Amino acid sequence: MARFSSKKAFTLVEIMIVVAIIALLAAIAVPGFLRARKRAQASRILNDLRLIDSAVDQYAIETNKMSGATVNTVDWTNYLKKNSSLYNTGKDLFGNAYGAQAVDSLPKVPASAWQSLSDVANASFWSPYDHN
Repeated sequence: MARFSSKKAFTLVEIMIVVAIIALLAAIAVPGFLRARKRAQASRILNDLRLIDSAVDQYAIETNKMSGATVNTVDWTNYLKKNSSLYNTGKDLFGNAYGAQAVDSLPKVPASAWQSLSDVANASFWSPYDHN
């Protein structure tokens, strides 16, 4: 007497269809995630510029600096939250230095950051901040 064992399993075609569907979904989703990441980086730099502007203003008020006076990086970083990335380095998230600032002048977006994020952040996104 012969015994037939019935094994239930997916066929190769069924597995290939599932893999193709997953690959299609990944191909649709990944560019959106990358764009969202770059947009978040641009927002981070924009927020850094606002913090720098505020720190320079505070420094100028406390030290009686006139309009146009230069404020070195070490001076404006002292008016930021201690141990934050911007406080520790004075640089953006790509490693570009914001550098010395001028009283009553808006800080500028580092040129390389402006260029690398230009596909997700146009000039109106950065307004009123300009680039170097």
